[in-house]
Amino acid sequence: MKEIAFKTQGSCARTIRFTKSDDGRITDIVFSGGCNGNLKAIAKLCDGMTAEEIAAKLAGNTCGFKKTSCADQLAKAVMSE
Repeated sequence: MKEIAFKTQGSCARTIRFTKSDDGRITDIVFSGGCNGNLKAIAKLCDGMTAEEIAAKLAGNTCGFKKTSCADQLAKAVMSE
């Protein structure tokens, strides 16, 4: 298992912390900053999914006028390691 801290770019959340298991499953997702309730929900929904499953569902999601979102940043984070 590997604990990862990912510094986001272009989203309200500043960092995303999570654990990635040897088989690629993501758990213990915690966002610092951003919309607290929504990000807790995303973390719960994604808990136990593989990095590929999370990326397939969340990559490219935007927020308002921004070119990214906290969800999109999570997709990038889980695929970065």
